[in-house]
Amino acid sequence: MLPDPASPPATAEQSADGTGSAGCGARAGEFARHRITASTSVVAAAGAGERPGQLARNRVSASASIVAVGGPGGVTRLPVLASQVPLVLRRTPEAVYVVGGAAGPIGGDELGLRISVGAGAFLRVRTAAASIALPGPDGLESVLRLLVSVEPGGHLEYLPEPVVVSSGARHATIVSVSLDEGASLLLRDELLLGRHGEDGGAGRTVLRVDYAGRPLLRHSLEVSGADPVSLGPAMLSGHRAVGTLLRVNGCPVEPPTSSCSATTEVAALQLAGPGVLVTAVAHDAVTLRQRLS
Repeated sequence: MLPDPASPPATAEQSADGTGSAGCGARAGEFARHRITASTSVVAAAGAGERPGQLARNRVSASASIVAVGGPGGVTRLPVLASQVPLVLRRTPEAVYVVGGAAGPIGGDELGLRISVGAGAFLRVRTAAASIALPGPDGLESVLRLLVSVEPGGHLEYLPEPVVVSSGARHATIVSVSLDEGASLLLRDELLLGRHGEDGGAGRTVLRVDYAGRPLLRHSLEVSGADPVSLGPAMLSGHRAVGTLLRVNGCPVEPPTSSCSATTEVAALQLAGPGVLVTAVAHDAVTLRQRLS
């Protein structure tokens, strides 16, 4: 349930003593700020049956950001870890987790996550659970925009759990990545059409990656559980889970081996640059993860 828009936004800021960890931990004794801002987004609506200027309470706009910088001895610090409900960031010794602070995303929601990895820094980002995209009252699409930059020698692993698009929902994940020469990336995206027993809604993913100032990958996919073409042999071939795994390193990557050769369920594509894109389909999330791995 959304807060009453008449009440002021609730904010809380806390500082916690950072502890050393392999990858994204800070040195003992250092302090990392973790700011959480909870707010209700009320935006102008112009849907059918709504008067001009009428306000809708069912659309949320939120953003979060992570900045990782390299320190002495190869230790990575997180000087910025800023959250906004429903994108709540939680730091652990193993990774930074994105925890859902509310249901959704719901149709009409606009969510954004910005990640910056400095030279020589290491950052792993995960989500605590799968996200379930739900339909909104006016049929709008929910959108998650991920904006990533990695400097030379930096490494990012972005490994979220799947997005499940429920029946009647429309959801888009739009990822833009800028990698400096010598940067490396491991990025996973998984999409499931429908919960158990559902046909599923419409989902689309857009992935744009630049390396050393030049385009490395332009990839997009749009499917729907209610569309016979999406489920046909030219696309999902009856499967309801689809995903990609992108590996980009700062040095040339060996061509895919015979074990990665194309089948009807999984294929690996050597990019025109230091990267490999693995694409897979499956009937369930567990099998999809195995095929991407």
